Amino acid sequence: MMKNGVLNVYKEAGFTSHDVVAKLRGICRQKKIGHTGTLDPQATGVLPVCLGNATRACEMLTDRTKEYVAELLLGQITDTQDTTGTVLEEREVTVDEAQVREVIGSFVGGYDQIPPMYSALKVNGKKLYELARAGKEVERQARHVDLPAIEILEIRLPVVKFRVECSKGTYIRTLCHDIGEKLGCGGCMEKLIRTRVDRFVIGDSLRLSEVEALAKAGQIEDRIVPVDGMFEDCPAYVSESEVLDKLLQNGNPFPKGLGPRDGCLVQIGSSLAEHQVSADGNSEMVLPDSGIIRVYDSANQFIGLYAYQPEKKQWKPRKIFLGGE
Repeated sequence: MMKNGVLNVYKEAGFTSHDVVAKLRGICRQKKIGHTGTLDPQATGVLPVCLGNATRACEMLTDRTKEYVAELLLGQITDTQDTTGTVLEEREVTVDEAQVREVIGSFVGGYDQIPPMYSALKVNGKKLYELARAGKEVERQARHVDLPAIEILEIRLPVVKFRVECSKGTYIRTLCHDIGEKLGCGGCMEKLIRTRVDRFVIGDSLRLSEVEALAKAGQIEDRIVPVDGMFEDCPAYVSESEVLDKLLQNGNPFPKGLGPRDGCLVQIGSSLAEHQVSADGNSEMVLPDSGIIRVYDSANQFIGLYAYQPEKKQWKPRKIFLGGE
């Protein structure tokens, strides 16, 4: 039987994200598996892996906020912006702790980041790292990245350890490089651990050996987060009509005039039984920040995510998870 949901895997050093997926296909004995965001081979930490129908949500999880703990080595500049690359330049580190704190603090909030050449981004159809390996460098457009929080954990010059919360598309090794440049001594990333992806934290993650042991014991299902569990920040709507059930189960939009205000709009929680009704049949619905709701049929079976289209005053499918193999 195909497993559906998300498994919080601890990626160990030396494995690529694709390696993890390949090994899980063998452990779980199913092909429909995908990861939610690449980690460099030497990086470790949280790698949420989608199983079965949850693979339809891979892209949505990739967009979620992430948190890392990084170690920055000052005084060294490399071609890959981390210590695995070729050293291009070494500089004397003359900055003090106060200067380091001031410069790192200046990045809080976000900045326009130029992606590194050694990355999987494509320019004119070619991956940047392929061009870099061929000795070519091309112009890259800066992209704004959000950095809501940066916390310095330890300063042992020339090494600085810090925690950073960031948005999709942030390169932490580039952040390390840019901090070094702003300090004037250069820098590169020495170590990286991803400690969180949205609700998935490192303390709950499983090494591949642990996943394999649980699978052999028939206990792996207990560690798989259900598909709808990934979207607990979205209010839930439960259909009260079998006629509506059939429409929604087939991926149709709500009929115009029908929607959460006509059924049961419930608050966020771990199970449907604990949810409390927050709107009645005559009230106007307050849209969630995301504009997305979880939709269940009258048997409490999760159908998918629906988004409201104000111009049409109608709820339409954003992503359907029910059905399909």
